[in-house]
Amino acid sequence: MMMPMLFNWSKADARDYLIIVIGMALYAVGFTAFILPHDIVVGGMAGFSTLVFFASGKMIPVAVTMYAVNILMLVCWYRVLGRQFVIRTVFGATLLSLMIGLIEGYFTSHPPIVTDTTMSVLMGSVICGCGIGLYYVHKGSAGGTDIVAAIFEKKSNISIGRTMMIIDVAIVTCSFFLPFDGDLDARIQGRVETIVYGWASIAIYSLLANYFVNADKQTIQFLILSPKWHEIADNITHRTGRGVTTFDSNGFWTGENRTMLIVWCRQFDADRIYEIVREIDEGAYVIQSNARSVYGNGFDPLRMKPRKSIPPRKTIETANTTS
Repeated sequence: MMMPMLFNWSKADARDYLIIVIGMALYAVGFTAFILPHDIVVGGMAGFSTLVFFASGKMIPVAVTMYAVNILMLVCWYRVLGRQFVIRTVFGATLLSLMIGLIEGYFTSHPPIVTDTTMSVLMGSVICGCGIGLYYVHKGSAGGTDIVAAIFEKKSNISIGRTMMIIDVAIVTCSFFLPFDGDLDARIQGRVETIVYGWASIAIYSLLANYFVNADKQTIQFLILSPKWHEIADNITHRTGRGVTTFDSNGFWTGENRTMLIVWCRQFDADRIYEIVREIDEGAYVIQSNARSVYGNGFDPLRMKPRKSIPPRKTIETANTTS
Protein backbone atom coordinates (compact mmCIF):
# COMPACT_ATOMS: atom_id res chain seq x y z
CA MET A 1 0.00 0.00 0.00
CA MET A 2 2.85 2.40 0.71
CA MET A 3 4.51 2.22 -2.69
CA PRO A 4 1.45 3.32 -4.71
CA MET A 5 0.89 6.18 -2.25
CA LEU A 6 4.48 7.39 -2.59
CA PHE A 7 4.20 7.55 -6.35
CA ASN A 8 0.60 8.71 -6.56
CA TRP A 9 1.53 11.93 -8.34
CA SER A 10 -0.84 13.78 -10.60
CA LYS A 11 0.25 15.06 -14.00
CA ALA A 12 0.36 18.56 -12.55
CA ASP A 13 2.81 17.46 -9.81
CA ALA A 14 5.05 15.70 -12.32
CA ARG A 15 4.98 18.78 -14.57
CA ASP A 16 5.86 21.06 -11.65
CA TYR A 17 8.87 18.99 -10.64
CA LEU A 18 10.04 18.72 -14.25
CA ILE A 19 9.94 22.49 -14.70
CA ILE A 20 11.67 22.99 -11.32
CA VAL A 21 14.50 20.76 -12.55
CA ILE A 22 14.71 22.73 -15.84
CA GLY A 23 14.68 26.06 -13.97
CA MET A 24 17.46 25.03 -11.62
CA ALA A 25 19.50 23.66 -14.52
CA LEU A 26 19.20 27.06 -16.23
CA TYR A 27 20.29 28.85 -13.05
CA ALA A 28 23.25 26.49 -12.58
CA VAL A 29 24.44 27.05 -16.16
CA GLY A 30 23.88 30.82 -16.10
CA PHE A 31 25.75 31.27 -12.83
CA THR A 32 28.55 28.73 -13.28
CA ALA A 33 29.29 29.16 -16.99
CA PHE A 34 28.88 32.91 -17.43
CA ILE A 35 29.22 34.74 -14.09
CA LEU A 36 31.57 32.75 -11.86
CA PRO A 37 34.48 32.54 -14.38
CA HIS A 38 34.73 36.36 -14.36
CA ASP A 39 35.11 36.45 -10.54
CA ILE A 40 31.78 38.25 -10.11
CA VAL A 41 29.91 37.87 -6.83
CA VAL A 42 26.12 37.91 -7.11
CA GLY A 43 23.37 37.74 -4.51
CA GLY A 44 21.79 34.81 -2.73
CA MET A 45 23.43 31.70 -1.39
CA ALA A 46 25.38 31.38 -4.64
CA GLY A 47 26.95 34.79 -3.95
CA PHE A 48 27.77 33.96 -0.33
CA SER A 49 29.32 30.66 -1.43
CA THR A 50 31.33 32.54 -4.06
CA LEU A 51 32.73 34.76 -1.30
CA VAL A 52 33.84 31.64 0.59
CA PHE A 53 35.24 30.16 -2.64
CA PHE A 54 37.48 33.17 -3.33
CA ALA A 55 38.34 33.81 0.34
CA SER A 56 39.61 30.21 0.64
CA GLY A 57 41.80 30.56 -2.43
CA LYS A 58 39.30 28.51 -4.49
CA MET A 59 39.78 25.54 -2.18
CA ILE A 60 36.14 25.24 -1.00
CA PRO A 61 33.80 24.65 -3.95
CA VAL A 62 30.73 26.84 -4.28
CA ALA A 63 28.39 23.82 -4.31
CA VAL A 64 29.76 22.49 -1.01
CA THR A 65 29.21 25.77 0.86
CA MET A 66 25.76 26.21 -0.67
CA TYR A 67 24.55 22.80 0.45
CA ALA A 68 26.16 22.84 3.89
CA VAL A 69 24.85 26.30 4.86
CA ASN A 70 21.37 25.58 3.49
CA ILE A 71 21.03 22.36 5.49
CA LEU A 72 22.42 24.02 8.61
CA MET A 73 19.87 26.86 8.41
CA LEU A 74 17.01 24.45 7.78
CA VAL A 75 17.97 22.34 10.79
CA CYS A 76 18.23 25.39 13.03
CA TRP A 77 14.95 26.97 11.92
CA TYR A 78 12.86 23.87 11.20
CA ARG A 79 10.15 24.72 13.74
CA VAL A 80 9.80 28.29 12.50
CA LEU A 81 9.72 27.47 8.78
CA GLY A 82 7.40 24.48 8.86
CA ARG A 83 7.63 20.96 7.48
CA GLN A 84 6.35 21.68 3.96
CA PHE A 85 8.76 24.57 3.34
CA VAL A 86 11.70 22.54 4.67
CA ILE A 87 10.96 19.48 2.50
CA ARG A 88 10.56 21.59 -0.64
CA THR A 89 13.76 23.52 0.11
CA VAL A 90 15.82 20.39 0.83
CA PHE A 91 14.81 19.04 -2.58
CA GLY A 92 15.69 22.30 -4.34
CA ALA A 93 18.94 22.94 -2.47
CA THR A 94 20.15 19.38 -3.06
CA LEU A 95 19.30 19.52 -6.76
CA LEU A 96 20.88 22.92 -7.37
CA SER A 97 24.03 22.15 -5.38
CA LEU A 98 24.44 18.89 -7.28
CA MET A 99 24.05 20.59 -10.65
CA ILE A 100 26.52 23.37 -9.81
CA GLY A 101 28.96 20.85 -8.33
CA LEU A 102 28.94 18.75 -11.52
CA ILE A 103 29.96 21.62 -13.82
CA GLU A 104 31.74 24.02 -11.47
CA GLY A 105 35.16 22.39 -11.74
CA TYR A 106 35.22 22.59 -15.53
CA PHE A 107 34.20 26.24 -15.87
CA THR A 108 36.48 27.50 -13.07
CA SER A 109 39.52 25.73 -14.55
CA HIS A 110 39.00 26.84 -18.18
CA PRO A 111 38.84 30.26 -19.83
CA PRO A 112 35.37 31.88 -19.86
CA ILE A 113 33.09 30.91 -22.74
CA VAL A 114 32.34 34.59 -23.37
CA THR A 115 35.50 36.62 -22.85
CA ASP A 116 33.79 40.02 -22.64
CA THR A 117 32.78 40.49 -19.01
CA THR A 118 29.77 42.72 -19.71
CA MET A 119 28.23 40.36 -22.26
CA SER A 120 28.97 37.31 -20.15
CA VAL A 121 27.37 38.78 -17.00
CA LEU A 122 24.39 39.97 -19.04
CA MET A 123 23.85 36.54 -20.58
CA GLY A 124 24.36 34.77 -17.27
CA SER A 125 21.94 37.09 -15.46
CA VAL A 126 19.25 36.60 -18.10
CA ILE A 127 19.61 32.81 -17.94
CA CYS A 128 19.59 32.89 -14.11
CA GLY A 129 16.50 35.11 -14.07
CA CYS A 130 14.63 32.74 -16.39
CA GLY A 131 15.64 29.79 -14.21
CA ILE A 132 14.62 31.45 -10.95
CA GLY A 133 11.30 32.52 -12.44
CA LEU A 134 10.54 29.02 -13.71
CA TYR A 135 11.12 27.21 -10.44
CA TYR A 136 9.47 29.93 -8.34
CA VAL A 137 6.29 29.81 -10.44
CA HIS A 138 6.08 26.06 -9.82
CA LYS A 139 6.65 26.43 -6.07
CA GLY A 140 10.31 25.46 -6.09
CA SER A 141 12.85 26.83 -3.64
CA ALA A 142 16.63 26.67 -3.65
CA GLY A 143 17.00 27.89 -0.08
CA GLY A 144 19.63 30.51 0.67
CA THR A 145 18.17 33.98 1.12
CA ASP A 146 14.69 32.44 0.76
CA ILE A 147 15.19 30.88 4.19
CA VAL A 148 16.44 34.07 5.82
CA ALA A 149 13.64 36.12 4.23
CA ALA A 150 11.00 33.62 5.36
CA ILE A 151 12.33 33.80 8.94
CA PHE A 152 12.31 37.61 8.92
CA GLU A 153 8.76 37.66 7.56
CA LYS A 154 7.56 35.42 10.39
CA LYS A 155 9.44 37.35 13.06
CA SER A 156 8.86 40.92 11.87
CA ASN A 157 6.87 43.09 9.46
CA ILE A 158 9.64 43.15 6.84
CA SER A 159 8.53 41.72 3.49
CA ILE A 160 10.35 38.83 1.80
CA GLY A 161 11.27 40.90 -1.26
CA ARG A 162 12.82 43.71 0.77
CA THR A 163 14.78 41.31 2.96
CA MET A 164 16.17 39.41 -0.03
CA MET A 165 17.21 42.64 -1.75
CA ILE A 166 19.04 43.93 1.35
CA ILE A 167 20.87 40.62 1.84
CA ASP A 168 21.81 40.32 -1.84
CA VAL A 169 23.22 43.84 -2.01
CA ALA A 170 25.16 43.27 1.23
CA ILE A 171 26.69 40.02 -0.07
CA VAL A 172 27.89 41.68 -3.27
CA THR A 173 29.30 44.64 -1.34
CA CYS A 174 31.30 42.28 0.91
CA SER A 175 33.32 41.19 -2.13
CA PHE A 176 35.29 44.43 -1.68
CA PHE A 177 37.11 42.79 1.25
CA LEU A 178 38.20 39.65 -0.59
CA PRO A 179 41.97 39.02 -0.87
CA PHE A 180 43.52 41.39 -3.39
CA ASP A 181 47.07 41.95 -4.65
CA GLY A 182 47.66 45.69 -4.58
CA ASP A 183 47.25 48.83 -2.53
CA LEU A 184 43.98 50.48 -1.54
CA ASP A 185 43.66 52.50 -4.75
CA ALA A 186 44.12 49.38 -6.85
CA ARG A 187 41.61 47.52 -4.69
CA ILE A 188 39.03 50.29 -5.15
CA GLN A 189 39.52 50.36 -8.92
CA GLY A 190 39.36 46.59 -9.23
CA ARG A 191 36.66 45.72 -6.71
CA VAL A 192 34.21 48.54 -7.39
CA GLU A 193 33.89 47.39 -10.98
CA THR A 194 33.05 43.81 -9.97
CA ILE A 195 30.63 45.09 -7.31
CA VAL A 196 28.79 47.14 -9.94
CA TYR A 197 28.59 44.04 -12.14
CA GLY A 198 27.16 42.13 -9.20
CA TRP A 199 24.53 44.78 -8.49
CA ALA A 200 23.59 44.92 -12.16
CA SER A 201 23.24 41.14 -12.21
CA ILE A 202 20.89 41.25 -9.20
CA ALA A 203 18.73 43.87 -10.94
CA ILE A 204 18.53 41.89 -14.18
CA TYR A 205 17.70 38.47 -12.78
CA SER A 206 15.31 39.93 -10.19
CA LEU A 207 13.33 41.77 -12.88
CA LEU A 208 13.15 38.68 -15.06
CA ALA A 209 12.18 36.42 -12.18
CA ASN A 210 9.44 38.85 -11.13
CA TYR A 211 8.15 38.91 -14.70
CA PHE A 212 7.85 35.12 -14.76
CA VAL A 213 6.24 34.99 -11.33
CA ASN A 214 3.73 37.78 -11.97
CA ALA A 215 2.97 37.18 -15.65
CA ASP A 216 0.13 34.73 -15.06
CA LYS A 217 -1.00 36.58 -11.94
CA GLN A 218 -1.42 39.89 -13.77
CA THR A 219 -5.03 40.99 -13.48
CA ILE A 220 -6.69 42.47 -16.56
CA GLN A 221 -9.73 44.73 -16.55
CA PHE A 222 -12.08 44.82 -19.56
CA LEU A 223 -14.71 47.45 -20.29
CA ILE A 224 -17.00 46.26 -23.08
CA LEU A 225 -19.70 48.30 -24.77
CA SER A 226 -21.98 46.51 -27.24
CA PRO A 227 -25.70 46.25 -28.10
CA LYS A 228 -25.22 42.48 -27.76
CA TRP A 229 -23.99 42.84 -24.22
CA HIS A 230 -26.27 40.14 -22.80
CA GLU A 231 -24.98 37.47 -25.21
CA ILE A 232 -21.36 38.51 -24.60
CA ALA A 233 -21.79 38.44 -20.83
CA ASP A 234 -23.46 35.02 -20.96
CA ASN A 235 -20.63 33.54 -23.05
CA ILE A 236 -17.89 35.05 -20.87
CA THR A 237 -19.51 33.66 -17.74
CA HIS A 238 -20.03 30.14 -19.08
CA ARG A 239 -16.91 29.76 -21.24
CA THR A 240 -14.29 31.37 -19.00
CA GLY A 241 -15.86 31.08 -15.54
CA ARG A 242 -15.28 34.79 -14.93
CA GLY A 243 -17.94 37.01 -13.47
CA VAL A 244 -19.36 39.96 -15.36
CA THR A 245 -20.68 43.17 -13.83
CA THR A 246 -23.11 45.41 -15.74
CA PHE A 247 -23.81 49.07 -15.22
CA ASP A 248 -25.83 51.66 -17.09
CA SER A 249 -24.02 54.23 -19.21
CA ASN A 250 -25.15 57.19 -21.29
CA GLY A 251 -23.67 58.51 -24.52
CA PHE A 252 -23.08 62.23 -24.26
CA TRP A 253 -23.43 62.98 -27.99
CA THR A 254 -26.20 60.50 -28.87
CA GLY A 255 -27.99 60.55 -25.53
CA GLU A 256 -28.54 56.82 -25.81
CA ASN A 257 -28.66 54.60 -22.76
CA ARG A 258 -26.41 51.55 -23.03
CA THR A 259 -25.23 48.74 -20.81
CA MET A 260 -21.49 48.45 -20.21
CA LEU A 261 -19.74 45.29 -19.04
CA ILE A 262 -16.81 45.17 -16.67
CA VAL A 263 -14.75 41.99 -16.40
CA TRP A 264 -11.71 41.19 -14.26
CA CYS A 265 -9.63 38.21 -15.27
CA ARG A 266 -6.11 36.82 -15.30
CA GLN A 267 -3.74 37.35 -18.20
CA PHE A 268 -4.30 33.83 -19.53
CA ASP A 269 -8.07 34.52 -19.85
CA ALA A 270 -7.65 37.70 -21.92
CA ASP A 271 -7.35 36.02 -25.33
CA ARG A 272 -10.51 33.97 -24.74
CA ILE A 273 -12.49 37.08 -23.84
CA TYR A 274 -11.25 38.85 -26.98
CA GLU A 275 -12.27 35.81 -29.02
CA ILE A 276 -15.78 35.76 -27.48
CA VAL A 277 -16.35 39.46 -28.18
CA ARG A 278 -15.07 39.14 -31.77
CA GLU A 279 -17.33 36.16 -32.45
CA ILE A 280 -20.45 37.94 -31.21
CA ASP A 281 -19.88 41.58 -32.17
CA GLU A 282 -16.80 42.68 -34.09
CA GLY A 283 -17.87 46.31 -33.75
CA ALA A 284 -17.96 46.27 -29.96
CA TYR A 285 -15.92 48.80 -28.02
CA VAL A 286 -13.35 46.99 -25.85
CA ILE A 287 -11.02 48.69 -23.40
CA GLN A 288 -8.29 46.63 -21.74
CA SER A 289 -6.15 47.87 -18.87
CA ASN A 290 -3.92 46.35 -16.22
CA ALA A 291 -5.43 46.31 -12.75
CA ARG A 292 -2.72 46.76 -10.13
CA SER A 293 -4.49 44.60 -7.53
CA VAL A 294 -7.77 42.71 -7.37
CA TYR A 295 -8.63 40.93 -4.15
CA GLY A 296 -11.49 38.58 -3.43
CA ASN A 297 -13.05 35.37 -4.68
CA GLY A 298 -11.14 34.01 -7.69
CA PHE A 299 -8.22 36.40 -7.20
CA ASP A 300 -5.71 37.13 -4.46
CA PRO A 301 -6.78 36.86 -0.80
CA LEU A 302 -6.90 40.14 1.08
CA ARG A 303 -4.14 39.89 3.65
CA MET A 304 -2.88 42.65 5.87
CA LYS A 305 -0.23 42.40 8.53
CA PRO A 306 -1.20 43.86 11.89
CA ARG A 307 0.38 47.23 12.44
CA LYS A 308 2.42 47.95 15.50
CA SER A 309 0.33 49.46 18.24
CA ILE A 310 0.51 53.25 18.45
CA PRO A 311 -0.11 55.02 21.76
CA PRO A 312 -3.38 57.00 21.91
CA ARG A 313 -3.14 60.65 20.91
CA LYS A 314 -4.05 61.86 24.39
CA THR A 315 -1.20 59.86 25.92
CA ILE A 316 1.31 61.44 23.54
CA GLU A 317 0.01 64.96 24.18
CA THR A 318 0.12 64.40 27.97
CA ALA A 319 3.69 63.16 27.78
CA ASN A 320 4.76 66.21 25.76
CA THR A 321 3.02 68.59 28.19
CA THR A 322 4.63 66.92 31.19
CA SER A 323 8.10 67.11 29.68
